[in-house]
Parts: sequence; C-alpha cells; structure tokens
Amino acid sequence: MEKAQSTVELIYQYFAEFSDLQKKQLEKLGGLYSEWNQMINVVSRKDIDSLYERHVLHSLSIAAQFHFTPGTEIIDIGTGGGFPGIPLAIYFPDVSFHLVDSIAKKLKVVDAIATELELKNLTTQHTRAEEIKGRKFDFAVSRAVAPLKDLWTWSKPLLRSERKINDMKNGLICLKGGDLTEEVAVSGLRPHVLDIKSIFKQEFFESKYIVYVPS
Repeated sequence: MEKAQSTVELIYQYFAEFSDLQKKQLEKLGGLYSEWNQMINVVSRKDIDSLYERHVLHSLSIAAQFHFTPGTEIIDIGTGGGFPGIPLAIYFPDVSFHLVDSIAKKLKVVDAIATELELKNLTTQHTRAEEIKGRKFDFAVSRAVAPLKDLWTWSKPLLRSERKINDMKNGLICLKGGDLTEEVAVSGLRPHVLDIKSIFKQEFFESKYIVYVPS
C-alpha cells in the first residue's frame, strides 16, 4: 500500500481541494486495481505500476477542464476497468455516472471497486451504448474506445437537448491520443480539441487530447 500512497501524491500536485473521504478513495485505488488486475486483466501489465499517472490523472484531465453542476448525469461509454468514470465519480460526488461496457467481467471489477470505495453516484450496465433505449444523459465520456465518428453516432441519441444545467453545452467528451487530423476529418465534426500537455507536465501526456463535441 506504501507504493499506492506515494503515487497518489501525483494527483495532489494538480488537484488540491479533496475531502478526507475523496483522499481515502483515491489512495485505495492503487491497491484495489493491483489486486483485481491479478485476477481479471483490466489494466495492461506495464501500466499497473503507473496507474495514477496513466489512468487516474489521465481521467481527471476532464475535471481540470470541465466543471459539472451537481445533478448532472453522465454516461461513460466503453468504460473497461472504470476509466474515466471511477476517478470522475470520486471527483464529482454530486454528479451521477453510468458506466457501460460490453464485457461483463470488466464491469465485475468496476462494481467491486465502486462498492469498496462506497461510491453512491455510480451505476453500471452490461450493454453496448447503441443498445440503450429510454435513457438520456447530459454528457457522454469515453477513453480510447472507438473512432470519433462512431462515438458521436452512439452518444448523440443518448444526449439531452432540452436540459442545459451546465455552463457549457451538453455533448461528448472523449480522451484520445496521436494525430487526430484524419479521424476528425472522417467524422465530419468540428470538435474542440484541448492539449492535455498544457494541463499536466508529465511526458506521458505528449500527444494526448481531450476532444469535446457539443450537441
């Protein structure tokens, strides 16, 4: 646990206003993911020792750029092991997060970690985003799941158009890496692209971006 404790300091370099409960939740993440990853591989073996940088801080880049009003409802499409949903649910305890994935065993890990952390604002569903009917959200988030064109096709029907409770328009917020020129062109969209390296100085965030598509 000492290792996880020391690595969580990376988060505190950039985010200062955590409650005691939030600090406890963040500090537990390292040990919980290490333990679960030995049984069900949700984080690549080479990344597990860099969990706080490559998964937790990366997820929280969204929190560094967007403030969600209490009561906001967000769907995490293709959450995998719970990123960016779990770190965001810790950061925004008054925002509701619905984490979906098509692979049940990954959601087993998400459910177990959410229970251990006592995250009351997080639910999961074993499904594909395009199969969800009768539910609407204010925002969709996603991390390295699919091309932007597909993500927008899946998320657009799930986004509310009638309710605006945040300063920015409802929409899709996804984390992506590499040269996005062709991907954006193929999508036919005009997203806002934010460079994460301008927020976090670590080398890992070179060529990592937040892509925001307002609905």
